[in-house]
Amino acid sequence: MQKVKFWQIKPEIRILGIDDGPFEPRAGGKVPLVGVVFRGGRWLDGVLSTTIEQDGTDVTERVVGMINRSRHRGQLRIVMADGVTFAGFNVLDIKVVFKQTGLPVIVVSRERPNMADVRKAIKHLPNWHERWKVVKGSGKIYSVRTKRRAAPICVQFVGMRRADAEQVVKLTSTRSLIPEPLRVAHLIATAMVRGESYGRA
Repeated sequence: MQKVKFWQIKPEIRILGIDDGPFEPRAGGKVPLVGVVFRGGRWLDGVLSTTIEQDGTDVTERVVGMINRSRHRGQLRIVMADGVTFAGFNVLDIKVVFKQTGLPVIVVSRERPNMADVRKAIKHLPNWHERWKVVKGSGKIYSVRTKRRAAPICVQFVGMRRADAEQVVKLTSTRSLIPEPLRVAHLIATAMVRGESYGRA
């Protein structure tokens, strides 16, 4: 495992926010995965995309490839993910992403995941022990309040200090409770599937 990174968090720090598109449960097939490159929480610099298998095991590999092949790679400082499960229960191993890209990863969720429900759902899938191990290994869940009079959101991270992760989440939550890289990634991924963006990350 690489060492925790220390740096000055600038207002225009380059962040890759990742979210998946909507899908029909148990339909199978490919689901779009979108990455947006943001400078802080204000400027969109680029959009990346790939596909992953619904309830598959390829999201970690796809995210690493998407990052390392990107022309934005040299400027990226942080990866930000909307949860650790994509396209159903295709589980993102944030420790592997950190190891293979050198970029710290922050996971954001609006609500604290119900681990008992997650485990129950994963048990119906192939290789469920491995999936569950990755979910459990994603780190402690912390609460972060991004807006003074709103409910806190949940954050996990790897490759950086807790104080830095919280600072980045607050810095990028400019228009909602959720960091802008994730909000925009969600809008784009939804539009790719439905023809129009809707809902919230």
